[in-house]
Amino acid sequence: MTARSAGFGARLAEAVLARGPLCAGIDPHPGLLDAWGLPRDAGGLEKFALTAVDVLAERVAVVKPQSAFFEAFGAPGIAVLTRVQEHARAAGALVLLDVKRGDIGSTMGAYAGAYVADGAPLTADAITVSPYLGAGSLAQTVELARAAGRGVIVLARTSNPESAAVQNALLPNGKTVAQSIVDEVARWNEGVAPLGDVGVVVGATVPAGELDLGGLNGPVLAPGFGAQGATVADLRRVFGPGLPGVLPASSRDILRHGPDPVALREAVVRVQESLAGQGFADGGIGPISGPVLAT
Repeated sequence: MTARSAGFGARLAEAVLARGPLCAGIDPHPGLLDAWGLPRDAGGLEKFALTAVDVLAERVAVVKPQSAFFEAFGAPGIAVLTRVQEHARAAGALVLLDVKRGDIGSTMGAYAGAYVADGAPLTADAITVSPYLGAGSLAQTVELARAAGRGVIVLARTSNPESAAVQNALLPNGKTVAQSIVDEVARWNEGVAPLGDVGVVVGATVPAGELDLGGLNGPVLAPGFGAQGATVADLRRVFGPGLPGVLPASSRDILRHGPDPVALREAVVRVQESLAGQGFADGGIGPISGPVLAT
């Protein structure tokens, strides 16, 4: 895979304008394999993942494979993940690989080389990363991703309830840990148009008003939509005027309709129509225009 001439933010903006903002997860959870009547082995994984990507990737802007569920099957699972990424790109979708890597020094450099460098088998359009060894530990990854026309999505305020104890902890400057991460990402995105290449994860289930995303100039991946309980109305309540920059993420709520490809396709269409009904289709994705406040 060669480097892109346009940055990830620009390519994402173009994809969302064409297909809407839905980020569709591909999570081969053992329970979903069971529900689809598939064995919990590499063969079942392959059937599940390729069926899902072949339906989803032709309709959505972004597909998000959850790497852990592929890694659980060892080398055969990684081979399936590689094929999923190839199928998604062939269908015109961007691949956001959900790996949540976070380390320091040469170890983080190796992760960056595996996931965002040119020529690596698992290179994706963007990856999720963890900043909890210090946001500065991600600088090399951000630099390498940008040089290759790819993106990085940084965990900031996640949707799992236990995250609040760490992510809402106050720093000496009075900011929360989550806000400090958002602010660091905003600095990385300064001056990038039409949209920065570095985004943040902010759960759709978090209380409104916790974060100021006004200077982010990057995408917001919003997990918690669908199976975790957040509705389209919740997305608008939580993100308010920042809604045009939000990528709602849904996986199990769509995948539970498999293995019938027709039922999967209909589920995707329903979700996309519900988002369009709340204004998510108006003008595509752009910079966040204000703080995350209830409207």
